[in-house]
Amino acid sequence: MAISISRPETRSRTPENDMARRLLDSSARLSYDPLTEVDWETPLDEGFHGTSPEWSTLYGTEYWNELTDAQRKALTRQEAASVASTGIWFEMILQQMVLRDIYAKDPTDDTVQWALTEIADECRHSIMFARGAKKLRAPAYRPHRAAVELGRFFKTVAFGEAAYAAILVAEEVLDVMQRDWMRDERVVPFVRTINNIHVVEESRHMRFARDETRRHLARAGRVRRQIHSFLIAVASYVIVTSMVNRKVYANAGLDETRALREAKANEHHKSMMRSSCSGLMDFLASVGLLTRPALFFYKRAHLI
Repeated sequence: MAISISRPETRSRTPENDMARRLLDSSARLSYDPLTEVDWETPLDEGFHGTSPEWSTLYGTEYWNELTDAQRKALTRQEAASVASTGIWFEMILQQMVLRDIYAKDPTDDTVQWALTEIADECRHSIMFARGAKKLRAPAYRPHRAAVELGRFFKTVAFGEAAYAAILVAEEVLDVMQRDWMRDERVVPFVRTINNIHVVEESRHMRFARDETRRHLARAGRVRRQIHSFLIAVASYVIVTSMVNRKVYANAGLDETRALREAKANEHHKSMMRSSCSGLMDFLASVGLLTRPALFFYKRAHLI
């Protein structure tokens, strides 16, 4: 779906405006409407997975080896729905942080218009994820109450690099997973389409988040950098550990207690998470956000 955006009159340019203008141009050339791009009408084919099996929290465990093919597929469909629900939760936090950042700024500025474009993208993504989870026959998975309240606190106090780096962490972790899922013919086709749309559009969001993180850190002192690196790490831990709700196992017909125990000890899944985040951790290190307190939470979340 092409979106036509007229180019405003030339004014004094800044690197931030130039970046925003390129992102706006990219969005005009390549954006999607999930309501028409995704096949919502074809009934769910239970012969497909919801994620690449290798990304399942139980893949490689004894329990996984005991499951039938149908049980494995049912589990990955529930896990995909849970990840989507977590995505909606964080996208709502993201939208509020970005809106607060641009509040009262010049709406004719390219950076503000890009921020509004990103918010519009996230609104569409949230609806897309919600419809996808429903089609996967999953309930509305919600983070634990403590995570919800921590998210409420974070979106209220986070600003500058704390907001944009946390956005980057959530988007990058999901991006690596979805790049695998969208290419995997074992994954149900409509989920592959959802993943493709999200990967294409989030690539612009991640580029913007990296640029904004660097820009804000350029004027951050040592104390602020230390505090924000800690906030970002805690937010990352809460987001990543909330991705797969414990109820997915019971809803897939499994023994929840055993599944939780084996998932918690699953070294394969921990390795997948660490390998997927190597580029992200390199970026955080390059901008000075991998402090010792922050490393504690990244290690606990198996991101490093």
